[in-house]
Amino acid sequence: MNKIFDKHIVLISGALGDIGKAIAVAFARHGASIALGDIRTEDQASVFKSELTLFGVQVHYHKVDVSNASAVADWISLVENTLGVPDIVIANAATVTIAGVEKVTPMQWANEIDINLNGSFYVTQAAANKLIEKGIAGRIVFIGSWAAHAVHPNLPAYSVSKAGIRMLCKCMALELASHQILVNEIAPGYVDAGLSAAVWKTNPEFSEQARQRVPVKKLITADQVARQVLLVCDPENVHMTGSTILMDGGLSLLT
Repeated sequence: MNKIFDKHIVLISGALGDIGKAIAVAFARHGASIALGDIRTEDQASVFKSELTLFGVQVHYHKVDVSNASAVADWISLVENTLGVPDIVIANAATVTIAGVEKVTPMQWANEIDINLNGSFYVTQAAANKLIEKGIAGRIVFIGSWAAHAVHPNLPAYSVSKAGIRMLCKCMALELASHQILVNEIAPGYVDAGLSAAVWKTNPEFSEQARQRVPVKKLITADQVARQVLLVCDPENVHMTGSTILMDGGLSLLT
């Protein structure tokens, strides 16, 4: 297999979720060193770490709450001291609250904005500043959502956080371009992973309803999201920045 990322260090937040794991495996297959961050314990991460090392790459795990800016800065420094400066940064950590505007509580709202939007900013800002300090070119990828532009009933906090990420992506892309740091967003539609997969597993009829709504009649897998991340991080990509890769099977065409 072509080890096109063998000289790169990939940092992934929310790395123990389905999409985070898929991204880590995809990069490890191509030779990258992997820095995993999540809120779970070292013991909970140990099996997955072992799986990644089978690809012959270095793997580091750190328990980190991305909504804590100082904890994120400490994580970036720890990765630098252990693996080196991460030059591919994947802002993936997210949570979701299923509650409409009349029901969502102030605490739920604040928590979701803190993790999804603020956390993405803390991770990418700290990593970008480190790259600038060292004079290293890099790639930043936000895992966004088609909910950033399409109204989703019962998901106001999630949708607003993802809309914020989309603008953050554009702002960072413009400001970091002169440093050769390219910033893009992958925006999936219905992904058969994480919370959605859990709901669909217990309610298969919901899964089929979702599938039938998608114009291409297919749900997205975590591996397919990971492949899109690899494409925008390809070393041959030297022009794409500030872009949103919308992979929703045509859902947005219905709104």
